[in-house]
Amino acid sequence: MKRGFTLVEILIVMTIIGILLSIVIPQYKNSIIKAKEAVLKENLFQIRDSISKYYKDKNKYPVSLEDLVVAKYLRSVPVDPFSNKPDWELIRNEPVDFEDFDMEDAEGIIDIKSISNNPREEGKGYGEW
Repeated sequence: MKRGFTLVEILIVMTIIGILLSIVIPQYKNSIIKAKEAVLKENLFQIRDSISKYYKDKNKYPVSLEDLVVAKYLRSVPVDPFSNKPDWELIRNEPVDFEDFDMEDAEGIIDIKSISNNPREEGKGYGEW
């Protein structure tokens, strides 16, 4: 008597594998997005924290993100996990009409945002964080 698998047994196993893959793959893709979101939140927090520390120490805002690296507030400019580039939307200091404003401060970065225009599940883009 020969030992082996019948066609029906192989089809049943393939069907079970297909069902399991259809459950696992969407969860895997979702976990990748959640991980990138966590990295983006942490990168934004670290850069914003560095900008605040730079301002408190030097009493002026950095002109570029490289200023934070040169002054050793950051080791390197973090990468946006959705674009895989160290490109960020820089929010510059804007003068208010009624205050004395130093033009050197006008060039300073007061905040950053992601340039990624990927919409999140809630409909907001990552650039709004």
